[in-house]
Amino acid sequence: MIGRREEIQLLKKAYESPYSEFVTVYGRRRIGKTFLINEVFNYSFAFHVAGLKQEGFARQLLNFQLSLQRQGNPACPRLRNWLEAFHQLELMLERMPEGRKVVFVDEMPWMDTPKSGFLSALEGFWNGWATSRKDILLIACGSATSWIVKKINRNRAGLHNRVRTRIKMFPFTLAECEEYARAENLAYSREHIAECYMAFGGVAYYWSLLEKGKTPEQNFNELFFGKRDGLRQEFDELYSSLFVNPEPYMNVILALGRHRQGLGRDELAKAVEMENNGNFSSHLFDLEECGLIRRYNPMGGVNGGMYQLVDNFSLFYMRFVRGNTSRSGDYWTAEVGEGEKNEWRGNAFERLCLEHIPQIKKALGISGVHTEVYSWRTSTSRELRGAQVDLLIDRKDGIVNLCEMKFSQKEYAIGKEEFAKIRNRIEAVRETIGAKRPIHLTIVTANGLAHNMYWNNVQSEITLDDLFTPA
Repeated sequence: MIGRREEIQLLKKAYESPYSEFVTVYGRRRIGKTFLINEVFNYSFAFHVAGLKQEGFARQLLNFQLSLQRQGNPACPRLRNWLEAFHQLELMLERMPEGRKVVFVDEMPWMDTPKSGFLSALEGFWNGWATSRKDILLIACGSATSWIVKKINRNRAGLHNRVRTRIKMFPFTLAECEEYARAENLAYSREHIAECYMAFGGVAYYWSLLEKGKTPEQNFNELFFGKRDGLRQEFDELYSSLFVNPEPYMNVILALGRHRQGLGRDELAKAVEMENNGNFSSHLFDLEECGLIRRYNPMGGVNGGMYQLVDNFSLFYMRFVRGNTSRSGDYWTAEVGEGEKNEWRGNAFERLCLEHIPQIKKALGISGVHTEVYSWRTSTSRELRGAQVDLLIDRKDGIVNLCEMKFSQKEYAIGKEEFAKIRNRIEAVRETIGAKRPIHLTIVTANGLAHNMYWNNVQSEITLDDLFTPA
């Protein structure tokens, strides 16, 4: 298995506990949750059931009944409600030999249909039966991350503080993607791996679709534009799997996709024509919990919170695939010009860097230094207004690293015009933090920095290789 060392240890620790344990495993669709659990427990469970996508109460209950009949309770009668369902599960587990009994409920959020009573029945199963024993390990898993967080992890009713192990699954890092590429004999360079990462991030399933013997460009052609259809329908399926009513969420995603630097809360509410109220807050929370958007505070709090779309797959899809009817199979190599590709790579490289802050800190030699990470958008000075900095690392030792991320397929050379912009950004940030604090200009590039007349103004250089270092 690639990576997931901490997650594996947490699952094993819960299994070895002398008491019954309730574990939640959650994260966005295709991240590898089910695969992780299956591998750790060798595909062997006392009971395993998976919720059905977009099915109602009756079908969910029937699916649970059939799973019971198939796995050890053949006489299970027709179930009328969730209380009966969990009671039949109790009867089946009580008949099993002594020893740890792992109950794996996959895609649990899909089972909680409106007015079904699922949660109260789950509370009864856990509080009224499982906790009176010492041999139950209940694993609740789901792609609807916000449901797991709100309904289970932060439950204020019968399940309050019942979950001791909460495992949130994150995308692979570049280092883990490189490990995967080697395991699958993809024979990719680090630039190839970065190109794939910039298109669909560290989502395990997307990487599993890459075919060896084909370049990233060939795989993009087939997965996004050709007849293979591997990821052409994934955008709609992603959001419909995460949310019961995906339309308002997709509207937020589409709005943020049109504004690379993000939008303030008021701006975003206006863009999607939603009331800026608690319901809107809930939508933003859900998207953030799924790792699709991020909320950041500009240094100094000048503009308040900003929301930015950071999901690589969604951004690539909206830019190149959505509304594209081409089925030629060579669209990426034949029809998308290098200028357009390089513009996309430049923006995507910035996101890639933001996803690897621990690696950047390690390269700077400040892994053990407490830091706050900011973006910076505007200035209090009329002359400096419009300056934009995507990454500021505010260090407890008093130094601020102003990071410029520059993608280039060869050594990046700072030109006269670009240096003037960088100097403008430095002065703009200095207005916010004060003149006494030193600002270290840090350049992050794919292939190194050319040592020209402007190079001496750079305090730190970081390359793509540094981003591949395990944190």
